[in-house]
Amino acid sequence: MSIRPVKQIIKPQPAIEGAGVKLQRAFGFSNTEEFDPFLLLDDFRNDRPQDYRAGFPWHPHRGIETITYVLAGSVEHGDSLGNRGALGAGDVQWMTAGSGIMHQEMPQGDAEGRMHGFQLWANLPSSLKMTAPRYQDIPAAAIPEIVDDDGTRVRVITGDFWGKRGPVDGVAADPRYLDVSVPPGKKKTLRVGTDRHAFAYVFAGSGTFGGASQPFGVLTEKGGADGGDLLVRERTGNRSLVLFDSGDEVTVQAGDEGIRFLLVSGKPIEEPVAWYGPIVMNTRAELQQAVNELQNGTFIKHR
Repeated sequence: MSIRPVKQIIKPQPAIEGAGVKLQRAFGFSNTEEFDPFLLLDDFRNDRPQDYRAGFPWHPHRGIETITYVLAGSVEHGDSLGNRGALGAGDVQWMTAGSGIMHQEMPQGDAEGRMHGFQLWANLPSSLKMTAPRYQDIPAAAIPEIVDDDGTRVRVITGDFWGKRGPVDGVAADPRYLDVSVPPGKKKTLRVGTDRHAFAYVFAGSGTFGGASQPFGVLTEKGGADGGDLLVRERTGNRSLVLFDSGDEVTVQAGDEGIRFLLVSGKPIEEPVAWYGPIVMNTRAELQQAVNELQNGTFIKHR
């Protein structure tokens, strides 16, 4: 077994999307090779309705899958195929945009005005870019939650973990998407396939990732006393993205208040990425074709 050292810690950056929604972007719209097959992760946590209620009005998607995970409040959605609904706390929507869809998402917040959720974009391989769109709407009650002997809780959204399988299926990147909570002071080791890129997004509490036994500190030096490489250890707090290097295990030491994070991994597609907002293809020519179709009304291929 080999523990994945920390390759990089990224602090999310403020962004404004849709009709004026203020959010934090963990990664996206830049070089995403190290995150392949994932393209973008947004954290839309806010307790000021004026900062999110304008929402994400009608916009196109093609060539990707969008994964929306709601923790507080609700998100009303609709699309050009006639689908309508609302995601509440704990619910997940996995939308395969495929050949193209027009979509809108309107955050509503809870009774106290709080809104919290995540949207992750996963790329589609060239062979599936123009597949028929589909939805997988998963209610909170359908997502298995495992509680380990030390109190660690894991919600399995997709993929296999600790003998449970998440309800989302048939996803091109064969991802594993987990919501992990580790109690204060506990150390946990979680398996991750060596053929996958992996990252953790910390959104509550703090802790240390890597091979360290100490709960604090940063160690990135190369070449220990025995001439070998030292494992990287990094302490992270609320709203930190941890990108891991290669290995088959992720180790986390929870801080005094515990730690909660998303642990996401997937098999790289390793194909060219041509990107124009919510449309992701393989070539600039394919992007231009999509824009032309938006303009002439032929963007939607499946109805």
